[in-house]
Amino acid sequence: MDAQEVATLREGIAEKYRKVAMSPEGLFRYPTGEASARGLGYPPDLLAAVPHAIRERFVGVGNPFALGPISPGEAVLDLGCGAGFDALLAAQLVGPAGRVAGIDLSPEMLAVAETGRADAGFPQVEFREASVEALPFPDASFDVALSNGVLNLVPDKPAALREIFRVLRPGGRLQACDIGLVGDSLPPDKARWSD
Repeated sequence: MDAQEVATLREGIAEKYRKVAMSPEGLFRYPTGEASARGLGYPPDLLAAVPHAIRERFVGVGNPFALGPISPGEAVLDLGCGAGFDALLAAQLVGPAGRVAGIDLSPEMLAVAETGRADAGFPQVEFREASVEALPFPDASFDVALSNGVLNLVPDKPAALREIFRVLRPGGRLQACDIGLVGDSLPPDKARWSD
């Protein structure tokens, strides 16, 4: 994929998530919102502490918290945090002694996330505009990296994985839920990014 194709792909993704910042309804072929999160097994008690505006913008393909525990005091990185749903759940698990950082390409989504963070009262959470291929954090900064349907959208997956493992501490873990395609080529109707 050449630089122009990568730029076009990133702009398409950013445009879709600009729309999600307003409302995800009708933009995806799978369920979104709080009902989807409940269906994916997110704990209701953690959901209750997330502002309604963030819950209704949940766009995930799985539950990365089901892949391993998040402990008090840990540092968690939410890759492609969107409106901050997983970041705000992680904040509850790491507690005030922990730290959560979320990154996203969409300034509009980050604005929604920041409003949600302030409304929920989680000072241990920060949001930054960045791509997964160029994380703005020092080496060995995090215990856990979360991804919920983000890695499939990253044009340079080897670079993204290098960056993720660069910022993870020794023994750190990537808890990722995603969708993927097995095979050498995309079906003709899926040759362009649409979801």
